[in-house]
Amino acid sequence: MNWGWLDWVAVALIGGIVGTSELISRYKDDPWAAVRSWPARFYIGVNCAASMGALGLIHANGWFGPTRWTQILMAGVSAMAFFRTSLFVVRAGDRDVPVGPSGFLQIFLAAADRAVDRQRAAARSAAVVAAMKDVDYEKAKDALPPYCLALMQNISNEDQQELGRALKDLDAGTEEPGVKALLLGIELINVVGVDVLTTAVKSLGDEIRSVPEV
Repeated sequence: MNWGWLDWVAVALIGGIVGTSELISRYKDDPWAAVRSWPARFYIGVNCAASMGALGLIHANGWFGPTRWTQILMAGVSAMAFFRTSLFVVRAGDRDVPVGPSGFLQIFLAAADRAVDRQRAAARSAAVVAAMKDVDYEKAKDALPPYCLALMQNISNEDQQELGRALKDLDAGTEEPGVKALLLGIELINVVGVDVLTTAVKSLGDEIRSVPEV
């Protein structure tokens, strides 16, 4: 029995896993919700198609011998390497623009980013408003962030330092306290997620609320 179709499924899975892992790393508050969106699925599909195209090229030229799993792995790896390679970098204004296959893939990733951000904005806003209801910024700014981080076990030092810089800039801002409280919630959601923030606010209770619960 010819199981050749499984080769295409396997190599597509490799490409899909790579694309999915990229998106998960970019949306830490709710990565699976981001992956379920149509723009993200399209980006994952581009990675699947790239791996399948590499396998077709390998088959057409008879590369890497007759061993099917070697061909599958090489197709997945070569597609990942090819579409993440830039021939050279051009300085455009204040940013570096890669020229080559990676620039092509970045177009789709940027489009997926914008579309996912638009879809997630309403849900994130509603979650922050609900979680930070009646929270006093001046009371919460020193207590809530360390408590949220203490609830987590695997926050990297890099993420903690980035959060610290963001909170320092927020505290130096001129926004109204109510707006700052919401912005504080957004910064924390980006690192620990909605569930942890909600749990932390409930645990701290009246210590960080402007109006005690009745």
